[in-house]
Amino acid sequence: MIGTIVNTGTILAGSLLGSALKKGINEKYQGALYTAMGLAAAGLGINAVVSNMSDSKYPVLFIVSLALGSLIGTVLNIDGRFQSLMGRLGKSELGKGLSTGILLYCIGSLSILGPMQSALYGDHTYLFTNATLDFVTSTVLASTYGIGMALAAPVLFCWQGSIYLGATYLQNFLTDSLMSEITIVGGFLIAASGLSILNIKDCKTLNMLPSLLVPILFFLILSLL
Repeated sequence: MIGTIVNTGTILAGSLLGSALKKGINEKYQGALYTAMGLAAAGLGINAVVSNMSDSKYPVLFIVSLALGSLIGTVLNIDGRFQSLMGRLGKSELGKGLSTGILLYCIGSLSILGPMQSALYGDHTYLFTNATLDFVTSTVLASTYGIGMALAAPVLFCWQGSIYLGATYLQNFLTDSLMSEITIVGGFLIAASGLSILNIKDCKTLNMLPSLLVPILFFLILSLL
């Protein structure tokens, strides 16, 4: 779980750094940081798609997954509920910061795929990338809401730890073939997140999260036939 430990540590470090700055980071510098992180996320997502596409045994599955998952997410209005939840939790300044931070840290492709890759292959690339993104985000949030943002770190640890343990327990089902399909879909979601960070296109990535479940359901159905 070294990747999750590093990710948790960067949130703590970012919270300490941000609170030390006290006043919010200048908007110009925030923009520069988020541009760099957006480019990194887009590049990582594209690389995940290209690297795994040749291993796919079902070359149309990712298209079906993205289309069906996005449709389900839009019907469920995951993105809208996310925004609504942040509004309800944000009754105080710190509450607003914590609700925003926890959801941003936990509900994302990197934070979901990362622990799975770590548990199954010992590959911490996604988690280390997520850690870098979370460091920037936690620094910016803590510069506004204070050291209390560090409370989001144990929440992230429990979240990613649960996914890590679940992937370890289900490793016989999470075959290389299935993980290739999940990683392809996840790569598109990560790239979409990068586009959103860069303000190129608001892809409403949260509405696309159910796409990650479609390959799992597909392989589960295949195993029952």
